[in-house]
Amino acid sequence: MAGKQAKTLMESDIKSMLRYVAKNRYPVRDRATILLSIKAGLRAGEIANLTWPMVLNAHGKIGPVIELSDVAAKRKSGRSIPIHPQLQTSLKRLRKLSDATGPIITSERGGQLTANSVVNWFATLYRTLDLQGCSSHSGRRTFITKAARRVHRVGGSLRDVQQLAGHRSLAMTQSYIDGDTRIKRRLVALL
Repeated sequence: MAGKQAKTLMESDIKSMLRYVAKNRYPVRDRATILLSIKAGLRAGEIANLTWPMVLNAHGKIGPVIELSDVAAKRKSGRSIPIHPQLQTSLKRLRKLSDATGPIITSERGGQLTANSVVNWFATLYRTLDLQGCSSHSGRRTFITKAARRVHRVGGSLRDVQQLAGHRSLAMTQSYIDGDTRIKRRLVALL
């Protein structure tokens, strides 16, 4: 399977992406798009289908979780995803620029994007930054890999990561997790 999956992103890649989109025509929207992938693990289609009611609380403010509905998710894999503080800040900024109805990430003309539009947007971004082997799934793989490596710190398990990812099987979640050569060397040295 190696070589066929989208590459995971390093922190330096993420910083480069965020710096680059800060100079774009729509910096607030573009930052939110990146963070929905990296900090919430959303697929391109889920980013395109995400609407304001899924992130707003009863008072019209950004809530503590994304309530991704079945209609917005792949194979009706709707789920609740706690909102990372960076993503929450980004969504608050984007909320100020919108009427908070309809899709969160919109086209230049304000309409809903398609999943392919989001895929192409990420492809253009990665090509521009010369991040080879990356695709719209890179942020999602990064999210799942980081969550899997850190879940033990909060007393969780891979089942929690599976639920955040919206996967039906644990095997699918495991296939997303990228290995780390440095960690493997340290582990073998302990044996």
